[in-house]
Amino acid sequence: MKYAIIVYETPAEFAEREDPSTAGAYWGAYSAYNATLAQAGAVTGGAGLTPPHAATTLRIRNGKRVVADGPYAETKEQLGGFFLIEAESLDAALDWAAKCPAATRGAVEVRPVLQM
Repeated sequence: MKYAIIVYETPAEFAEREDPSTAGAYWGAYSAYNATLAQAGAVTGGAGLTPPHAATTLRIRNGKRVVADGPYAETKEQLGGFFLIEAESLDAALDWAAKCPAATRGAVEVRPVLQM
């Protein structure tokens, strides 16, 4: 079954991506995680996302487009990226999620991919 491992990070973690003193460790942890998924044949896709301030949110209200810069919700953790994996069960997907760098500081959501 396919699962999405959805990574939520704090503003401090987003800042680590850009800070030269912490970017190497930040990206190194995700590169190692991705390599482990790939070596096991579990990863089928995924992507990191730019920080929330780069987002644009669109809604249709009364038949008109309403566009706003940035994320809509005020939250402590925001979407940072996702991995698409193949796992035999939810428990196996949770095992992979537990190895994700965000699991120790942010949050990792595991959700089955809807087969359409």
